[in-house]
Amino acid sequence: MPTPMPLPSLVPPKLSLRRPTLAPVVLAGARRVSSQSLLEGGRELVIQHQGSEYHLRLTRNDKLILTK
Repeated sequence: MPTPMPLPSLVPPKLSLRRPTLAPVVLAGARRVSSQSLLEGGRELVIQHQGSEYHLRLTRNDKLILTK
């Protein structure tokens, strides 16, 4: 008589609810430019990138918004 095959486990594997820890990204060589020097006293700047125009705007609340 053949040996019976073991039954698969009916217990589900343990699931981790924790998110994986991501290492911080360090941009050692990244250039820093102040928004004041980009806008040069204005409230809007148009950036051309790969044939498209992007608008960088300074809001009344001193926030920056980038739109296409």
